[in-house]
Amino acid sequence: MRFILFFLFFIVYNNSLSQDLDYVFKSGSEGYNCFRIPTIIKAKNGTILAFAEGRKKSCSDTGDVDLVYKKSFDNGKTWSALKVIWDDGGNTCGNPSPVLDKESGRISLLSTWNRGEDKEWQIINETSIDTRHVFLLHSSDNGNTWSEPEEITKDVKLNNWTWYATGPVNGIQLKKGENKGRLIIPCDHIEAGTKHYYSHIIYSDDGGLNWTLGGSTPQHQVNECTVIEFKNGDLLLNMRNYTDDRLRKLSISKDQGISWGDIYSDSNLIEPICQASMINIRRPLKKEIIAFSNPNSKTKREKMTIKFSFNNTETWAKSKLIHDGPSAYSNLIQISNSEIGCLFEGGQKSAYEGIAFKKINIKNLR
Repeated sequence: MRFILFFLFFIVYNNSLSQDLDYVFKSGSEGYNCFRIPTIIKAKNGTILAFAEGRKKSCSDTGDVDLVYKKSFDNGKTWSALKVIWDDGGNTCGNPSPVLDKESGRISLLSTWNRGEDKEWQIINETSIDTRHVFLLHSSDNGNTWSEPEEITKDVKLNNWTWYATGPVNGIQLKKGENKGRLIIPCDHIEAGTKHYYSHIIYSDDGGLNWTLGGSTPQHQVNECTVIEFKNGDLLLNMRNYTDDRLRKLSISKDQGISWGDIYSDSNLIEPICQASMINIRRPLKKEIIAFSNPNSKTKREKMTIKFSFNNTETWAKSKLIHDGPSAYSNLIQISNSEIGCLFEGGQKSAYEGIAFKKINIKNLR
């Protein structure tokens, strides 16, 4: 009898993990076939902004893709109607990567553009009609309105780079050092000829008005990345990895993003080759926590999990499974001193059934 009860509990528990998804963007709704690439940020007035790619006709990375967003005024309990930030006809507008300048309240939204008919492999092989371009948008009213997209490709992309991606996670603003206040967006690119994948950052020292190319990783086979700042001012880049070990790759910058040290692995952070997110959780009078989210598997995009480190990523003492089923890209955000949120792709049969939001209580984390 106890075995039967345990078995029933196991089924109910796992079903609850798989089915209890609070979608912000539901694929097949609001005029879009598919929503992908979630990013999230909290405006200076407390409004939470959730961004995504609205893919018109399919879930493909290419084609007619719009940059869309929704707002929440109650810490993610409810969301506004969908609004379109950038629609360029049949072309691809995506890879949203927002960052807040806390002094001015200005939100910079970095994004990429390519022709809708150009596929990624064609851009990499230099057989496409055009290439990837980098754009900047601003909001000075907490996400209510946005500036027209401004191209900044020449400032942040080298001539021998083909593919290019901003984020897709939120950026950070530095709290330490001589460049305190610097805004940083994690990015990646592919070299022409070698077709090597690298991670890099771009930065702004004037509140997001102008952007400059920062340092790239010295080794390749990494791309989509996320960045945090340690209390001593060093930066940590955490990267998607294409080697066979299926472990996240890390690199440290000791000069606030101008250069990066040799890449190394974190044996506790496994991945199925997928984007991930990492943030600092700051709590008054308590030790800082670092949180990391990704599909916790070496084989499949599934098991969206948040891991917590209390010692600058040396170890990951606690973890929380937030969706047991198919799941892929994610972005973490600190909501308050007692809660964080995770905006992530997930579903029952496919990771791309929608983009959900899940809040996690951190009050009792040591």
